[in-house]
Amino acid sequence: MQLNEKIFKYIITKSNKIKINSNDIKKNDIFIALKGEKKHGNKFINEAFNAGAKFCITDKKYNQINNKEKILLVHNIFTFLREISIKKRSLFSGEVIGITGSAGKTSLKENLKFFLEKKFKVSASHKSYNNYLGVMLSILNMNINSNFAIFEIGTNNFFEIRDLTKLVKPSQIFITNIMSTHLENFKNKKNITKEKSDIFNKKYNPLAKILYFQMSSKDEILINNFAKKQKINKIVKIGNAGSDCYIKNIKENKSGYQISLKVLHKNFKILLDKYEEHHVKNLIFVLTFFVINRINTNIIIKNINKIPQVVGRGSIHKIVFNGINIHFIDQSYNANPETMIQSIKNFSAIKNRSFQKILILGNMNELGIKELNLHYKVIHEVEKHLFDIVILSGNILKKTLSMYPELNNKYVYRSSSQSIMTYLNKNVHKKAIMMAKCSNKTEVNKFVKLFKLKKEG
Repeated sequence: MQLNEKIFKYIITKSNKIKINSNDIKKNDIFIALKGEKKHGNKFINEAFNAGAKFCITDKKYNQINNKEKILLVHNIFTFLREISIKKRSLFSGEVIGITGSAGKTSLKENLKFFLEKKFKVSASHKSYNNYLGVMLSILNMNINSNFAIFEIGTNNFFEIRDLTKLVKPSQIFITNIMSTHLENFKNKKNITKEKSDIFNKKYNPLAKILYFQMSSKDEILINNFAKKQKINKIVKIGNAGSDCYIKNIKENKSGYQISLKVLHKNFKILLDKYEEHHVKNLIFVLTFFVINRINTNIIIKNINKIPQVVGRGSIHKIVFNGINIHFIDQSYNANPETMIQSIKNFSAIKNRSFQKILILGNMNELGIKELNLHYKVIHEVEKHLFDIVILSGNILKKTLSMYPELNNKYVYRSSSQSIMTYLNKNVHKKAIMMAKCSNKTEVNKFVKLFKLKKEG
């Protein structure tokens, strides 16, 4: 059997064996040597084999003699991986779930996976693997014997959803929301709605049969119109009273929050330690999925306060910083105006007078010509609340701040991750609760990574 045939068969029959980072390699994994921004993955092939790699795939000639018989040279890695992805997906007979939306894809995926794994074998996208390479890797790492396979499908430009949907072909589809993301390319939310709706377009996904989506804005209403035209078998609307699923009422008591939900004519009561709207919406999505698929919803009710935190999306870290206890809320994975404003509201609602409250905000990326106006709205929201310190980083936020003649909060501007750290070193002298919110690859995002290296208590 030729090497390419061996690798092809190995990927089809095995799961979680494909790695693109040599540091993640374990025994019998396959290392994909990709071309990076600065280095080609060939530089790490020896390192991968030393860590236990079984095979390596590269598109660049490898001159060293060691393990040469285990290295497959292909003309185009993406073409090779796509071919195997299509084959593996065609052999999968379980239920395939696709999740898209402007925000909350990873959180919903992790929530759904968490509850389904209580009873079923589940494969799911790793981290936030939702671009073309990420989706292929998720298919290649899928366990072909799983009952369910869950995939995130993302986009930051036109026509990307359709290409990813052709690979995944989900039968059950979630659209979490439509928000102001990637406006630099999409220009407006109507275009975002059209792009996201390609996930259930029968032209690209003839297997689409059930759609779950949030319908609480005029743009999200368009999804319903598109779905009807595509004659989707089952359309489930999650939103305000009158929708198929919604929050009936919320009662706060000493032990937390009692929340009443209506889900497809069924009533549910859940008890949560804290209330965050996006978290409850995720639970409604999952409950709806369980009801439609006739899975026992007691699995959710019994485990509702055991859901693992998703790093960078509201995860809470207890950090000892210069001998001081810090409660750190990490919202640094990404941001858009809607999630930024909601996070500020949630942070303001936290009541603990003995703790200093510090808000750290970074720029929101890819907002196009509306970026200044949308950042202005964020500062406007901050000014509705009182914080001990508000640290800003990013030229757009700096420019926005200068537009305000008077400010209620104490603002500090720092241009780099290190300068934010230096400021906190000099100015945090008592217990504090901090929240950082920003887009990916900003200075605040870098700061969070530095800050979390501090010893956790």
